[in-house]
Amino acid sequence: MSEENSIYIGSKPVMNYVLACITLFHNGKKEVTLKARGRSISRAVDVAEIVRNRFVSEAKPKDIKIGTEPITAENGSTINVSTIEITLGKD
Repeated sequence: MSEENSIYIGSKPVMNYVLACITLFHNGKKEVTLKARGRSISRAVDVAEIVRNRFVSEAKPKDIKIGTEPITAENGSTINVSTIEITLGKD
């Protein structure tokens, strides 16, 4: 999966990410990967479901990866943060 097919989910409204996903599909991409960590994970799932159910009905989840990333805080301590990558693909 190339970086140009990736959408990093943050704190923007859900529909901003949905629009980015739809744009990639309409530009001919066969796969789009949604990447999120921490509190943004639920937003990534929302984006995937809205894209699949409302806009690009032929998009199916091809792969879902979950994991943990160590993040170094400002005070030097290490915090573990959950991550998710959802790959949507069209046939």
